[in-house]
Amino acid sequence: MSEEKKKKVVALLSGGLDSQLAIKMMQEQGFDVSAVAIKTPFCDFDCGRGCGFEIRERADDLDVNLKTVYLGDEYIEMLKHPKHGIGAGFNPCIDCRSMMFDAAKKHMQEIGAEFIISGEVLGQRPMSQHAPALRTIENESDLVGKIVRPLSAALLPETDPEKDGLIKRENLGMIRGRTRRNQLDMAKKYGIENPPNAGGGCLLTEPHFGIKAKDLFSHTENPTINDIDLLKIGRHFRLDEETKFIVGRNKDENEMIKAISLPGDILLEAKDFVGPVSILRGYNAKKHLKFASSITLRYSDAPNDEQAIVSIKDNELVEEIASQSAEEESYIQFRM
Repeated sequence: MSEEKKKKVVALLSGGLDSQLAIKMMQEQGFDVSAVAIKTPFCDFDCGRGCGFEIRERADDLDVNLKTVYLGDEYIEMLKHPKHGIGAGFNPCIDCRSMMFDAAKKHMQEIGAEFIISGEVLGQRPMSQHAPALRTIENESDLVGKIVRPLSAALLPETDPEKDGLIKRENLGMIRGRTRRNQLDMAKKYGIENPPNAGGGCLLTEPHFGIKAKDLFSHTENPTINDIDLLKIGRHFRLDEETKFIVGRNKDENEMIKAISLPGDILLEAKDFVGPVSILRGYNAKKHLKFASSITLRYSDAPNDEQAIVSIKDNELVEEIASQSAEEESYIQFRM
């Protein structure tokens, strides 16, 4: 007789330790685990640190198939009016988790899996991991009874897989709260080396980024992925209701600003001194050229007390204007 075919489950895999432990627990209980990683415009998935690469490595280490799902325009739409509000930054955690589980549900149906698992821990995150929020997420994604959170499941209501005898409560965890001692012990047991730090990997949970995101969504009716990519770099200034000004902080950011710039954007840089590339974006951009030039010089190596030339690129048109470094008090109130 051939061995009975392993039952399938789908795991939401992030770059963190908890989701890896959840997968290990299910593999230990004989399940064939497939992973889904969710990418949004706000995760540091493939920028710089490349956690997208890390997730692929984790999937390989765990010996699971990985499907990456990108939530782009629909995520931005949700962010305009999150049904369950936002957290301390600009983070719509409950609506976000619901979208993630919805994507996992589609994969579950495609591959004929029994249920979905995640690394969520009861009480670990203030907005999305208390018991009522976990229930709301299940309701919103139409997955009541179909989500197992192995690390805390013995503290949570019985799920369908338990009722159906697929998993036993004594094999489920009782972890709650923010301490990571239990998880680190488990990592040792499962041979997970260099366990990653706890962290959401979501820019929206960072207060400073949240301020910039809130500003964008309150001034732009339909923000684009390009607008959001620009939020991730530079010093940001709100010059008027229509106009943003961003100043690069280093060579990499200068290159990114040039790459991100669109027709209609105006690029500025000091002609004869090392300094930033700056970008003016918005309906009134041309009205702010003089002011933007003086701020660009302020962040360059140009001497503060004499005039210098700023090169201004407006589509194909390049002009030069003489300006002087701005005094900090003249622009600081516009900085985010």
